[in-house]
Order: sequence, then C-alpha cells, then structure tokens
Amino acid sequence: MPLSDLANLLPKRFRPSGVTVPVVKLAGAIGISSPLRPGLTFEGVAEPLKRAFAVKKAPAVALIVNSPGGSPVQSRLIFKRIRQLAEENEKPVLVYVEDVAASGGYMIACAGDEIIADPASIVGSIGVVSAGFGFDRAIERFGVERRVYTAGSRKAVLDPFQPENPEDVEHLKSLQREVHTGFVDLVRERRGALLSESEELFSGLFWTGETGRALGLVDRLGDMHSDLRRRFGPEVTPKIFGQPRGFLRRRLGAAASLTLPTGLVSAAEIAAILEERALYARYGL
Repeated sequence: MPLSDLANLLPKRFRPSGVTVPVVKLAGAIGISSPLRPGLTFEGVAEPLKRAFAVKKAPAVALIVNSPGGSPVQSRLIFKRIRQLAEENEKPVLVYVEDVAASGGYMIACAGDEIIADPASIVGSIGVVSAGFGFDRAIERFGVERRVYTAGSRKAVLDPFQPENPEDVEHLKSLQREVHTGFVDLVRERRGALLSESEELFSGLFWTGETGRALGLVDRLGDMHSDLRRRFGPEVTPKIFGQPRGFLRRRLGAAASLTLPTGLVSAAEIAAILEERALYARYGL
C-alpha cells in the first residue's frame, strides 16, 4: 500500500501537513461538442469549478488552460463564472497555459489573477473570425438551380449557394466589430497597465508565451508544478477536478481512444473532430 494511502488511515491530527491546491483543467475547442468529445462548455465545467472553489483551506485555485478558442458566448460564460466564484470565495486564481490559450481560450485565461505560460505556449489571437465557402459558381456550372423562399427580405443572408451580397458582408462585419470590442474591453480590464502599447495587440495575431510576457498578455513563464512548489512549498498537492467525459467515452473507457467501428462514429462526430483540428492547426499545433 502506498505511503499516501497509509497516511489517510491515521486520525486527521496525525496526518502529514501540506497544502492542497484544487486544479481544473479547461481543455479543448470551446462550444464544439460530440458524444466522444464533449468539448469545453459552460455546462461541462460549471460543476468542476464549483467543487474546486469549495475547497475551504485551499490558498488558491489553479486552472490549466489548453484551448484554441471557439464560441465567444461560451468563452465569456466560463470567464464570468470563474470570476464570480473567485470573488464569492475570496480565492486568487492562477492560470497555467499549456499548448495554447488563444482567442476564446485567452479570454478564459484572463479570468486568472496571474497567467503563467511556457515559453513556447501560444497566446493571444484577440480577434473575431467567420469563414465559409461560396458555391454559387459551382452549382451554375453543373446546371443546378437554387430555390430559396423566405418571409423576411434578409432571411437568407450569406447563403453560400448565392452570390455574395456586400450589404450582408457589412452586416456580418458590424457584428464582428461589436464582439471584438467587447473582447478588447475585457482584456484591458483584466490586464490593465501591464499591456503593451503595440498596435498589433488586438489585431488577432498570436505569439509565444515568451513574447506574450513582453506584451503584457502573460505574467510569468513556468509550469504548474514548479510554480505551485515555489509558492506553497515542496509539500503542495495539486488536486484535479476534471471535465466530464462524453457518454460513449464513459461507456467504452480506454477503448474510445482506439479506432471505432464506422457505425459508432457519426458524421457530426467527424465534423466536430475536424472543426477542432482546424482550430488547433490555425496556431501551428
């Protein structure tokens, strides 16, 4: 039996003293879910966050962020919930960036009172993007006639099978500007005077953790285990509060990571995987 298990059998007053720091891992594309890959959503992380902040004697709550972004709404909901719990429980929040905290992932990272990243982590991408395809010439080439019937003159805006309408594009861009302004305001509020005056800071570009520190997007460079030992001593114990797994992954366990029969993988599952893969690929990951 491991020594740690033997220690748990002793009365509490005789157990070795140490500091426990709750850790919540926030990983994956935000708002992109499927049965095998539940993704990162407010609903999925609400309970782990609540349990982590409920650890009474914890000196802080640590978050591991590894996300290329996704839904701006889900990103903001998660950010707001973290800040709400931090204020209610009067606990500082330490954010540790792994591979990437970009776009909505960086928005979530801003919920931290300190952001610590690896020198090679990717951070930033403070912007808004929409992408699609235009198929109007393709269907014309094959003699396909597109028929659309609407109640409302603008109901079919940005239809990929119709020629692009400049008014529709401008409407989309106005929405993007509004969302982008909110994102910029959030970052300025959380990072304050630490931010660089660089004109490219809110352009949508992204940087390594090392450059991100120079720009004020990151406080320090490091990793969670070393940083927690530095702060709270060598006896510190991180306690993980994880995200729930998808239904099929819970049922199949480790087998879910293997190649599944075609019948068990839906088109939606494949689409979610490809969409998430594309988000990571945007940052060279």
